[in-house]
Amino acid sequence: MKHYVVNVTEFKRRCLALLDDVGTRGGTITITKRGRPLATVGPAKDLAWKSPEGSWTRKVTIAEDIVLLDNSA
Repeated sequence: MKHYVVNVTEFKRRCLALLDDVGTRGGTITITKRGRPLATVGPAKDLAWKSPEGSWTRKVTIAEDIVLLDNSA
């Protein structure tokens, strides 16, 4: 994991390359303005994918069987 400290001008010029590096290797970027820390950028948390299968179980009820409804009306 690498920690970068860059000023605003350098961050603006190298933004995409720095973000790609943080995304692949981890680490953080501290952005400074006139020598003072302005912001810290780090990798996003990798959220686990949750399958939607079964998410409606016991939450939805079907009043009638839609296949057996009479469509002759």
